[in-house]
Amino acid sequence: MNAIIDVYSRKILNYSVSNSMDKEWCKELLEDTIARYVAPEIHNSDQGSQYTHTQYIDVLKNHEIQISMDGKGRALDNIYIERFRKSITYEKIYLNPPNGGLDLYQLVNEYSEFYNTKRRYIKIGKAPPNQLYGTNKIASK
Repeated sequence: MNAIIDVYSRKILNYSVSNSMDKEWCKELLEDTIARYVAPEIHNSDQGSQYTHTQYIDVLKNHEIQISMDGKGRALDNIYIERFRKSITYEKIYLNPPNGGLDLYQLVNEYSEFYNTKRRYIKIGKAPPNQLYGTNKIASK
């Protein structure tokens, strides 16, 4: 699973499920997310080969998005998406083991909907992400 999150609101903007996390799949998710939403000022990722590949970097540069990558051993740099992955794993996938890729995609879809519309966060005013998305100057650009 790959997901793109708005750090300010914690909204899961887009996600995809694949057997392999290749560079083309990651690039397509990024392009699709940019097409759906306003391009962010900054994009943070880890230093995986999918995210450091020229094709992925070119998408960011073509949209004038600043590139930020986690430092080696800096797991907390990308803590928001890591928390989402842990939450979905423990709250949905382990409790409802998927029976194939389509089933996994449906579980991710259900949980992402819950995460964006119902789950509340103390650190962001006890509001669900959809309620906060686009309310700050940075996110709404």
